[in-house]
Amino acid sequence: MLIFKYTVFGLFFAMELFALGAFSYWGFHMNKGWLINTVLGIGTPLLVAIFWGTFIAPKATFPVTIPIRILLQIIVFGFATTALFVAGKGKLAIIFGFIVLIEMILMYSIEE
Repeated sequence: MLIFKYTVFGLFFAMELFALGAFSYWGFHMNKGWLINTVLGIGTPLLVAIFWGTFIAPKATFPVTIPIRILLQIIVFGFATTALFVAGKGKLAIIFGFIVLIEMILMYSIEE
């Protein structure tokens, strides 16, 4: 059971990194000029990472309750999924959204 728990935690961390990659991909594919694309492609994942570290991470600066943390995670992952869809990666967005759903169910069912 311990191996399963750490596998779920590892996959959750991989989802966090994938979400940052999705925001970066979206930013670099906005077709707004190279300067705006660069600012969005680097700035958006940076802001999301700061937000995650401040409120959502296990060792967050300002930790929130579990229901609020779940809500914030759903918002971040939902925006990442939307960013993929808007950037023209609809199939990948659907797959990522499905994985997020399954992984969050697993994460909060074993965390008890």
